[in-house]
Amino acid sequence: MRSPLFDQSLQERQTGQRWTLQSSKMLRVALGPDVLAAQGAMVAYQGQMDFKYEGSGGVGKFMKKMVSGEGGNLQRVAGQGEVFFARAAEDVFLIELTGDGVTVNTSSLLAFDANLAWDIKMIGNAGILAGGLFNLVVNGQGTVAISSDGPPMLLDCSQQPTFVDPQAAVCWSSNLAPTIKNDFKMGSLIGRGSGESFQLAFHGPGFVVVQPSEGQPVVTG
Repeated sequence: MRSPLFDQSLQERQTGQRWTLQSSKMLRVALGPDVLAAQGAMVAYQGQMDFKYEGSGGVGKFMKKMVSGEGGNLQRVAGQGEVFFARAAEDVFLIELTGDGVTVNTSSLLAFDANLAWDIKMIGNAGILAGGLFNLVVNGQGTVAISSDGPPMLLDCSQQPTFVDPQAAVCWSSNLAPTIKNDFKMGSLIGRGSGESFQLAFHGPGFVVVQPSEGQPVVTG
């Protein structure tokens, strides 16, 4: 049998490392220690795996999950073998934490080492019209895998105020405390209006990663 599908470049990569980019669109994780992953992000695995809903870890997190729906769809992956993660052919990136932290838009989260500390945070003055903005803060020593809908852009927020569409923000420095900038104008809720009504406002030493997409468009019938 012959086919371009059997090209060596498409075969599983054996690097001896725990976290490996199988391609720019797919992540391979060799299990030993457990991994926490977004439900629905697993596309394949080899070996013996156990997938289990990850509890909230406390009443505070549980209540935030009930309100936000964010971070509530984590699953613990345990076992021996390799598990592969991807999301809608988006670009995959690895972040190595060395005692620091990162805040991740949960729609961009793929997986992270289970030993990392995590919590759900609400953006200070975010309201329901801003999307109920709850995000996942991860810190410690380990790896976090994220996805971006297209090649992302890294913005330095230390030099001047930076404003980002909430759906386009992938992740940012955990020391940053963004607020909501409200440019609401009458008529902006009818159609797309002349501009965005809400943006995340960042200012301070740190970065924000922005994807060239605002997520899947809403289909109206």
